[in-house]
Amino acid sequence: MNTIYDILDVADEAIYGALALAALFGVFTVIMVLRRIRVKRFSRAAHADAFLDEVGDNLRAGNPDGILGLCDSPRYWSKAVPQLITLAMANRDRPTNKVRRLLAERFETDVLADLEYRAGWISTVVKSAPMLGLLGTVIGMINAFQTIAGSGKTGVDPSALADDIGVALFTTALGLTVAIPLVILGAMVHVRIGKLSDGVQQQIGRFVDELDSLRTGGGGN
Repeated sequence: MNTIYDILDVADEAIYGALALAALFGVFTVIMVLRRIRVKRFSRAAHADAFLDEVGDNLRAGNPDGILGLCDSPRYWSKAVPQLITLAMANRDRPTNKVRRLLAERFETDVLADLEYRAGWISTVVKSAPMLGLLGTVIGMINAFQTIAGSGKTGVDPSALADDIGVALFTTALGLTVAIPLVILGAMVHVRIGKLSDGVQQQIGRFVDELDSLRTGGGGN
């Protein structure tokens, strides 16, 4: 029986480490997702418009190599829209509706799915931190009852009992302290993902519309 309580004493301390790791992992994941979003999107709408204007100029001039070179330049190669335009140019002979569907599917699988997967870990930490705090509460209460049970006729040592109860309450508070900021950060991440998705759809829609207009009008390649 003493072995069980020895394990609980160790687990009591381990809860703090687990909560610290959960907090660090959650913040790290938020930072990584935000950096990934920043890499994939244009920082300003004006930058996206300038890029699409340059793509449009090459498109009207019948210069697909110029478009591919622009999309593969160091300024743009890592962003979602240039990558999708490169795919569209490789499939520009296909019907417009199929090109749209292809680009939407590729964006969904290569960009959004990856971001949602990473953001899912934030939700995991948000759910896990209060549970770890609750586990610490349960362990603290078990230790408190063990202190009471072991007091015998000598009576309960108030300081020992207060220490066990303090751990029980503090771990719950610590779990909530980890979870609540990550709830806010997770919401911010999902807003950024939504903005990225809206921006890419709008920018790709503009490109495909222009490609279709030139093709049906007999211009471009």
